Amino acid sequence: MRIALDAMGTDLAPEPEVLGALDALKVLDRDIEIVLVGDESVVRAAVAKHGPIPERLSFHHAPDRVTAADAPASVLRKKPESSIVVGLKLHQAGQVDAFVSAGSTGAMMAASLFILRPLPGVDRPAVATLLPTIGSPVLLIDAGANVDCKPQHLVQFAHLGSVYMRRTMELAEPRVALLNIGEERGKGNEVIAETHELLAKEPGIKFVGNVEGRDIIRDTCDVLVCDGFVGNVLLKFYESVAGVIVGMLKKKLAGRDEGALFEDVFHVLDYAEHGGAPLLGVGGVSIICHGGSPPKAIRNAIRLATRAVRGDMVKHSAQDFTAGAR
Repeated sequence: MRIALDAMGTDLAPEPEVLGALDALKVLDRDIEIVLVGDESVVRAAVAKHGPIPERLSFHHAPDRVTAADAPASVLRKKPESSIVVGLKLHQAGQVDAFVSAGSTGAMMAASLFILRPLPGVDRPAVATLLPTIGSPVLLIDAGANVDCKPQHLVQFAHLGSVYMRRTMELAEPRVALLNIGEERGKGNEVIAETHELLAKEPGIKFVGNVEGRDIIRDTCDVLVCDGFVGNVLLKFYESVAGVIVGMLKKKLAGRDEGALFEDVFHVLDYAEHGGAPLLGVGGVSIICHGGSPPKAIRNAIRLATRAVRGDMVKHSAQDFTAGAR
């Protein structure tokens, strides 16, 4: 298996990517190779600072990079030699099995849609990300790709999320819930109320009803469906929680032996534990990471990509939608 990693994606590139890749090679199976995509001379020099180049690490030259100033829709035309475009084209050509990037989220989504193409039957691919709960993580979908959705789009998200949790997280029958302002049937706006009616009778979905924001962390579902506007607000709130809670604990427990407690809290709430968010519904494994990802997040994003490949996530998603128009 070959995983391509955008070596020029993070805010501090290429150091976090290099360290994350080197760490991943130490902990992942021996049949996994990593291809660093970026300015080869720069990336090679960064790797060389940490010792000899591992045999399962290779380089693919991409002289350009996408910046925050680049409009996502123009990246393919104006920066065809950027690490994001080159990496996705390697994946589309079958030279690698997945692509991971902490570069521009908008550029990753736009380029993935154009290069990898949506799966047949998928109207709108969606970003999915795992959120911590007191039990198992819950998959939030959509986390920001589609801010305005129709009921049929939300039903598609439910199918994409269910396939992902079955094939990648090995859950036999994922519980699917709809994020809403109340648990009762009929709550919410017209789109959400209609979506509830559709999901309640949708074959292949174990729908457990509405879930309110306060109940997400209580392990009430495995897949949480919402539009990308609401999902992105929720995701960014979650990302801020770890630092706030740990800061409060430090203040309250000053002078006590709190080391193990802080470590446990960080482990549960730290987004880096999951590494990245897959763009579900496209013809490939495209993993989107936070621009501020540390090496641990890069390592775990690579691990996430390998799990998606081993679980044949794309093939099974395509089969689910080929079975009937969603």
